[in-house]
Amino acid sequence: MAILTRPILEINLNNLLDNYMQLKALSGRAKAAAVVKDDAYGLGAEIVARKLYNDGGCRHFFVAHGIEGERIRNLVPDAAIYVLQGIGEDSLDSFRRARLIPVIGSPEMFAWWKENRIEGIKPVIQIETGLNRLGFRESELEELSDADRSEFSMVLSHLACADAKEHFMNQHQLDNFRRLKEKYFPKLPATLSASDGTFLGADYQWDMVRLGAAMYGINTAPYRENQMKSVVTVKAPVLQIADLPKGDFVGYSATYRATEDRRLAIVSIGYGDGIPRSLSNVGKVFFNICGRIHEARILGRLSMDNIICDVTEADGLQVGDTAGILTDYYTLDDMGRDAGTIGYEILSRIGKNTRYMRTYIGE
Repeated sequence: MAILTRPILEINLNNLLDNYMQLKALSGRAKAAAVVKDDAYGLGAEIVARKLYNDGGCRHFFVAHGIEGERIRNLVPDAAIYVLQGIGEDSLDSFRRARLIPVIGSPEMFAWWKENRIEGIKPVIQIETGLNRLGFRESELEELSDADRSEFSMVLSHLACADAKEHFMNQHQLDNFRRLKEKYFPKLPATLSASDGTFLGADYQWDMVRLGAAMYGINTAPYRENQMKSVVTVKAPVLQIADLPKGDFVGYSATYRATEDRRLAIVSIGYGDGIPRSLSNVGKVFFNICGRIHEARILGRLSMDNIICDVTEADGLQVGDTAGILTDYYTLDDMGRDAGTIGYEILSRIGKNTRYMRTYIGE
């Protein structure tokens, strides 16, 4: 009998590539840029960028910080790499070495850029259209001279509510974006939408779309069935199986008490591995026993390293078997729903965790 103690993270690069190609086809005439910030949502930016560049023909990438762009530059030698958080003293050297393109979202950063220009690089300007996050407000756009406006190569904004197709903010921001672009940057290409906005149709796609969460398998258009393939699988080994007598308590703070005799499995994964503690007493794991899927409720509080679950009905389960934590039938979106958060956060937490045994399909 094999005994493992660490959880397993499996990343299917073939499915990720298929998702990218499907989104690229959906994007029509718009260029399909890949968002690989946050270490490709924790899945490994270098590996993901290389796959998309070599096998998907992707030539436009977005990262959050200059250091992230520098790390992938040699793997995507002739691609444009845009940096969403912009440029500053802490990242100037990365921009110079890796020929990165900053997204500039404030007059102060633009003033700094003009004092530290990189020859041959034209930044992107971010404009505020309703999210009220980064971006030039219209009063600030009015202050730009013709020479200032000529500094930029593209106009960018970001949708607040694109995951809700009928939300009034989508049309509101589209109208604002169209008006501001026409008034201040009529000749520049434009990008408004990330993954969720891409599903809203051609009006929202403009010249470039920024494909992130959907490419990684998350349902960014929850008003429709998820068309993306699952990219991430998480499994964890069963370390022990034990009886739970009626009346006994389970876990820290004794938040669960058995109303009848039950049987427990202790699974080697916990909040230290990025699994939300809010799944205590409400989450679930799954076991595949002889081709049958058994759902096992999480009992008691998650601890740092372990989940305790009810396997009373899982006949045939043995120590050394693995629990399905994220699967094709219990996805990032499902876990996010049960945990009271979103799949984006789940993926980011899990992906960057170093305790997993990590395997790639299609590397």
